[in-house]
Amino acid sequence: MGWLNRSLYLGMAQKSPPLLLHFRDWLALPFVVTVIIPFLLYRIRAPLMRTPPVAFSVVGAILYVLGLSMQLYTTSLFWRFAQGTLAPWEPTQKLVIRGPYRYCRNPMITGVVAMLLGEGLFFNALAITLWGCFFFVMNTMYFIFKEEPAMLARFGESYAEYKKHVPRWVPRLRPYHG
Repeated sequence: MGWLNRSLYLGMAQKSPPLLLHFRDWLALPFVVTVIIPFLLYRIRAPLMRTPPVAFSVVGAILYVLGLSMQLYTTSLFWRFAQGTLAPWEPTQKLVIRGPYRYCRNPMITGVVAMLLGEGLFFNALAITLWGCFFFVMNTMYFIFKEEPAMLARFGESYAEYKKHVPRWVPRLRPYHG
């Protein structure tokens, strides 16, 4: 990582990492997952349907835009409030319970999954749709076995209480005010 590492902001305990680190981590994770890998998978040319209805393209575009909006908004929350980035190698130092995090624990990944499913529908690409499903399952296991125990160790009782009231994926109807 060279010059783009944690040493850039050591000693700034009350501030978020520089915007450049957030951008680096966004390129390393969501960009690769939602642009590079789908581009490579699109070349497989296995369609979801022989002649998809126009609704596939419309629903796919809507899902993609909603997912991208959610992903960018939650990334901005990390930049402004979390004192860390979306990447596991720059973990957050503050628990973010704002915006969509008041309804579900993983809205950032929900946005990425929506983008992938939207791409699969828009491009009529079975491989991208399957990648979206695999990505969801992979992240669910990661959260259960790695991230949630790490969050519990880092944030203690405040995370335990949050986890008890806010579901991992399916949003609550009312916002959490813990």
